[in-house]
Amino acid sequence: MSEDRKMLEPMATVVSIALRVLLTLVTLGVVIRIVHGGWGSSGVCITDDSTGGSVGADRFFPETGASVDAVPRYCADAPGTALHLLNELSTLPSTLLLIGGLFLLHQLLKGAAREGVYTTRTASRFRLLGWWLLLGSLIAQVIESNLKAAVLAQLATNHDFTASSWLELWSIPYLAVLTGLGLLTFARITHAGAAMREDLEGVV
Repeated sequence: MSEDRKMLEPMATVVSIALRVLLTLVTLGVVIRIVHGGWGSSGVCITDDSTGGSVGADRFFPETGASVDAVPRYCADAPGTALHLLNELSTLPSTLLLIGGLFLLHQLLKGAAREGVYTTRTASRFRLLGWWLLLGSLIAQVIESNLKAAVLAQLATNHDFTASSWLELWSIPYLAVLTGLGLLTFARITHAGAAMREDLEGVV
């Protein structure tokens, strides 16, 4: 398996270090907020990407033939606990998606280095990571857009928390979806390679 281990470098080492650093930073951030009472002490601001328009050139200085667009950003003067909670939760799904994805990738690379690249277990790990990115990214975007729409509804009088409001803030995570589909394809290729490897070992 040494050849398989060599093929996985330097990716395996980079992912292992990145996962440890990320978990350390998240843990430190949580501890610092608990010790210093950071929960709910920061402001709550949100940008309304669904609304915008051109502004005059009296405060901005575009070149001739160019225009300036303004996107409103709402900030709460004295946000309550519920608003703080919504704001904090609006970034949680992406964080969990990133940590979970790095963990599954780390397990994939570690298992492939130990057992071999072309094995059925490696193929199943590819499949699991692919579904995690494909479905996880879509679910995370839906949850985050709903939470952001709820925050915006509390800060802007022209916004209500409706289905159309969160759809306006929702964007398809194309890269994550394509990566997930690619990993599912690699899972099938790896599974086929594992079957061929077993057949060759049986012949030998």
